[in-house]
Amino acid sequence: MLNVITGFLGILMLMLFAWLFSNNRRVINWRVIGWGVSLQILFALFIFVVPAGTKIFLVINDIVLKVLDCAMAGTKFVFGRLALGPGITDESGQTSLGFIMAFQAFPSIVFFAALVGVLYYFGVMQFVIKLFAYVFTKLMRISGAESLCAASEIFVGIESAVAIRPLIKKMTRSELCTILTAGMATVSSSMFAVYIMLLKDKFPTIAGHLVSASILSAPAAIIMSKILCPETGQPETLGTTIKPFYEKENNPFEAIINGANVGVKLVVGIVALLLAFLGIVALIDQILLFFGHPVNNLFGMNVDWTLKGLVGYLTYPFTLIMGVPISEALPIAKIIGSRTIVTEVTAFQSFSTLLNSGAVVSPRTIIITTYALTGFAHVASLAIFVGGVGALAPERLKDLSQLGLRALLAATLACFMTATIAGIFCQGGSILFG
Repeated sequence: MLNVITGFLGILMLMLFAWLFSNNRRVINWRVIGWGVSLQILFALFIFVVPAGTKIFLVINDIVLKVLDCAMAGTKFVFGRLALGPGITDESGQTSLGFIMAFQAFPSIVFFAALVGVLYYFGVMQFVIKLFAYVFTKLMRISGAESLCAASEIFVGIESAVAIRPLIKKMTRSELCTILTAGMATVSSSMFAVYIMLLKDKFPTIAGHLVSASILSAPAAIIMSKILCPETGQPETLGTTIKPFYEKENNPFEAIINGANVGVKLVVGIVALLLAFLGIVALIDQILLFFGHPVNNLFGMNVDWTLKGLVGYLTYPFTLIMGVPISEALPIAKIIGSRTIVTEVTAFQSFSTLLNSGAVVSPRTIIITTYALTGFAHVASLAIFVGGVGALAPERLKDLSQLGLRALLAATLACFMTATIAGIFCQGGSILFG
């Protein structure tokens, strides 16, 4: 009961923090906020409490893991022993060389991207996306364009903006903020393989939780966006449902090829970002430590002067709000905070390293942290989404650039809100932990 009370207080505190930075507090649409929170709670109740929902969750988890196993078939054929995960021995007797992200996690992105392409070709993705978009539009009374984009971003990344391409140039600033926020608060299904590979040994049901987190984060993104940047205009598609703009391939094979090519571009982009950002962060850490060590010695302090440490101190209060106990909060805060700087991939890897180190982390904290990290809410993603959406509607690039930081804050708070919801309903002994 204490977790429930503190959890709901945490939700209120996160929304209050967003309200403090709102650009127009007087016109906030509380219907959007009320229905957004209700949708999150209802979905969480169904997954975590209702027996039928729990069974569906576990089925989804098993399906995703089996699909990931299928994805590994091509990886093993191409990379051989390098593709074997830690502790695995193949049929020929070859043993794993340990976890190597480039050869075990990243290739699966290509497979998942191709799979999504096939699902689009046969209309499966469009059906599911339109279902979520209908719920958002009718209950939350937001525009059909931003509902469709937010629903699409539950499953795909920046390419979701293509679904509303003809409408972007006429969207209000609040709508633009929402599509940026939803993009950064959720993750694409193509990335699930990376996170699963990193945590599945310590967190067997992570696949189901990743799906759950991405779904929960969509209404959370709408909530935080509409608090930070409320609607002051008249959206063209307000309260109406629209069909996604989609250029269908000629046949399934073309869909596979195009999807795989998208996956390759995604892998190259991720590698480039990691190489650049991790190198820059390492350089900044050296500069901070150079000046920080004398300060520690002079005043007898023990401050972590790395960028990850400093951001962790800022994230610490939010970690407590999400429900992480004080005894575990500081290292978790550093990991969650680092996501903003060095991407969620590195943050998940740091989390995996923490768990494998033997550190005492409770099952509930593992769930909260996973939900908090499941999002593209980082600086690199901000540039990708602003640039990507701006490329579809160059005349709105100025507005998108001005809204970028506000959307990043909204996306970060949305991820925290999703983690808080998960912490309320999922207890340490739950079957959903595995």
